[in-house]
Amino acid sequence: MPAMKEAKALHQDIRDQLREDILSGALPAGTPLRQDALAERFNASRIPVREALRQLEAEGLIAHQLNRGAVVAGMSVEDICELLDIRVALECHAARLAVPNMVERDFQAMEAILAAYSEAQTIPEWAEHNRRFHLALSAPANNKRLVRLIEEFCLNTDRYTHAAMSRATGKDKPQEDHFRIVEAARARDADQVAALLEVHILDTKKELMASARSGAIGGLVRNSGFMQATF
Repeated sequence: MPAMKEAKALHQDIRDQLREDILSGALPAGTPLRQDALAERFNASRIPVREALRQLEAEGLIAHQLNRGAVVAGMSVEDICELLDIRVALECHAARLAVPNMVERDFQAMEAILAAYSEAQTIPEWAEHNRRFHLALSAPANNKRLVRLIEEFCLNTDRYTHAAMSRATGKDKPQEDHFRIVEAARARDADQVAALLEVHILDTKKELMASARSGAIGGLVRNSGFMQATF
């Protein structure tokens, strides 16, 4: 039994590190993920590596290609917009559950993240603080499965959208939205928080689609059998 627990922990550690590498851009779209190389990197057998890759594939972060094996997945603009629609449903529901449970420590945590966001100078930093803010907003829902869905299946859209969105809107407009959301949360207005959050996410979708129409994103590139958005 202890050996089984150790194996489970190992594949989770591998999954979490690979997820971080993908979301940070350290492993860009199209990067091959060879099981033997990963096993050597993590000093593990191929069994936990294979399970970690299976879970990342379920999250949409990697894809399997004929004759290439696992690679870091790319997304089309349409794929990203579908995920943004899902984010609206999940995050707004989480917000309605979360606001009644919030205490001063939750507001302070969100405000600290926004302060760091304001000080950040690079797009990857903005993306990380944005991700942390959305998760902090959802956390008081006290529903681990819901928050995990938001984190694993939805917030990975930031790695595709944030560079394009930052060029389109800068960081000031999204930050203004964030502050209004916190203000409504402090007022215990869960419906207003959800309404502001929905507009905030759908504005991202609209700007992304507009950027795609104007060619600002750089279009869609077909790369070895999968569609990759290039920002």
